Amino acid sequence: MPITVDIDVMLAKRKLSVGELADRVGITPANLAVLKNGRAKAVRFATLAALCEALDCQPGDLLRFEAEDTADGRHQPSATVAKAEVEDRS
Repeated sequence: MPITVDIDVMLAKRKLSVGELADRVGITPANLAVLKNGRAKAVRFATLAALCEALDCQPGDLLRFEAEDTADGRHQPSATVAKAEVEDRS
């Protein structure tokens, strides 16, 4: 997945535990762990906003895009993006 989640970095900078952040945001520690470890398929904007408020940061401090490299060294979009582009052309 080309999106990297840096919640753990912000937790360390703010000296917060997963449990404390989960309480502040209003989600379970298990759901926060899924998001923090990059296993989430999606995140609601309301949750992202609550995370930013609790951590006093911007969305870009929590999420970043890293293009996937191909064998020839060029960047390739994820399969989902490529599929959507093909469907848009139909």
